[in-house]
Amino acid sequence: MATLKVIHPGNGKLLREVEELGRDEALARLIAAREAFAQWRETPFAERRRLMERAAEILRAERDELAQLMTEEMGKPIAAAESEAEKCAWVCEYFAEHAEGFLAEEAIASDAGESVVRFEPLGPVLAIMPWNFPFWQLFRFAAPGLMAGNVGLLKHAPNVPGCAQAITDLFLRAGFPEGVFTNLQVSNEIVAEIIARPEVAAVTLTGSVRAGRAVASEAGGAIKKTVLELGGSDPFIVLADADLESTLENAVLARTINSGQSCIAAKRFIVVDEIADRFIAGMTERIERLKVGDPFERDNDVGPLARRDLVENLSRQVDESVAAGAQVLTGGRVLEREGFYYAPTVLDRVVPGMAAFDEETFGPVAAIVHAASTEEALKLANETSYGLGASLWTSDAKSGRELATRVQAGAVFVNGIVKSDPRLPFGGIKESGYGRELSAFGIREFVNVKTVWIAPS
Repeated sequence: MATLKVIHPGNGKLLREVEELGRDEALARLIAAREAFAQWRETPFAERRRLMERAAEILRAERDELAQLMTEEMGKPIAAAESEAEKCAWVCEYFAEHAEGFLAEEAIASDAGESVVRFEPLGPVLAIMPWNFPFWQLFRFAAPGLMAGNVGLLKHAPNVPGCAQAITDLFLRAGFPEGVFTNLQVSNEIVAEIIARPEVAAVTLTGSVRAGRAVASEAGGAIKKTVLELGGSDPFIVLADADLESTLENAVLARTINSGQSCIAAKRFIVVDEIADRFIAGMTERIERLKVGDPFERDNDVGPLARRDLVENLSRQVDESVAAGAQVLTGGRVLEREGFYYAPTVLDRVVPGMAAFDEETFGPVAAIVHAASTEEALKLANETSYGLGASLWTSDAKSGRELATRVQAGAVFVNGIVKSDPRLPFGGIKESGYGRELSAFGIREFVNVKTVWIAPS
C-alpha cells in the first residue's frame, strides 16, 4: 500500500501521512456498499430526510473544526472554508426537504389504462472528487444522491484524505447505516478496475479534462452512466454600459475566490474598448491592494495554491503568454516565501492562442481581452473549448438576458458572478463536461426513469 504525504500549502511542511487502501480492502467495501444499497433503497423518504437533516446539524455545529481541516490540507482561506461548511449544510437541508417531491411518481396520459413514470435509484455511485472545494463538491453529489436512495462511494483527491474521512465519519454519526457512504482512499491505478466492477452502477467526476476523458472511456466501456464537470475558462464580459464600480468589485471577487482555484472563477475578462482603459486601471488597483498570506489569518484575501506543481503550471502559463505578447500590469511571479504562493496578477492584451486564453488558469491570474464591440466580445467569449459558466455585465438587463442566449455555457449570470446553488442546475457543455448537478435536474441524473404501463381494464 502506498503512503500519502499531506503537505500544508501555507508553509510547505508535512502535516501527516495516510495509507491508501489496498485492492482487496477496496473491493470488500464495494461489496458492502452493494449490500447496503439493497436496504437503503427501501428506506422511507421520511427517514432519509431525518438523517440528512442531522448531517446538516453536524456540519453547522462543527463548522470551525471542519474549516480548519480544509485550510490545513488545501490552503483555503479560513473564512471561505467556514462558508463552505455552511453551504454544505444548506444543500443537505434543501434536498432533505425537496427530494421526495422531485422524485414523485408522475402520471402521463397515453393509450394505457394507467401510465406513470417512476424515478428509482440506480445503486452505488462512485464519486471521484477534487481538492479545491473538498466538502462542497462532494456534498452537492451526496445530498441528492443519498436522498434518491443511491449509496455513495468516495474516491477523493490524494491531498485531502482528512476531509474524505471526516465526511465519511460525519454521515455515520448522523445515523446513516454502514455502507451507505464509503471512503475509498485508493490509488489512481485501481480506479479503472473499480469503475468496471459490477457493484458500481454509475460514476460522477469533477476534475480535469484529461481525467474526464479517462473516466468516461472506462465507464463507457462498461455501459455505465456518468456525469462530468471538467472545469472551465469562464468569460467575464464587460459591455460599454456596465456599472463600472459594481463590475470591478465583482470582477476581483470572481477571479480570486478560493485563491483563484475554482472551476467557475472568472478567468477571461473580455472588455469592450470604450470602457477598457477605466476597467483595467480599476482592476489593477484593486488586485494590487489584495493581501496575500497565511490562509488562517482572516485579514488575508488570497492564500496559497494547493500544491507546488500548481504554482509551477500557473507560472508557465503566464510566462508563455508574456512571451507571446501579453503584458504584465501587476504580479506575474512566484512569491519567494514558504508555501505555494503566486502573486495576484493582471495580464493585459491577452488574445486567442495564448495559454492564458486557451487553457484553464487555476490561480489568481486575470487575463484582460480587448473587444471592439459587443459582437466581438460575444465571439471571443465563445472562442474556447470550455463552456461551464459565464457572466455578462450591462446596465440594460433586458439586453443582457437576450445576449445571454448567445453565450455557449451551462450557466450565464447577468450582473452577477457565477455560483452554484442547490436550487439551480449546474454543469457545462463542450470540454466542461455533461450532465447536471443540483436542483430537480441533478437529482434525476442517477435514477432509473422507469415507465410503467398498465392496460385498460
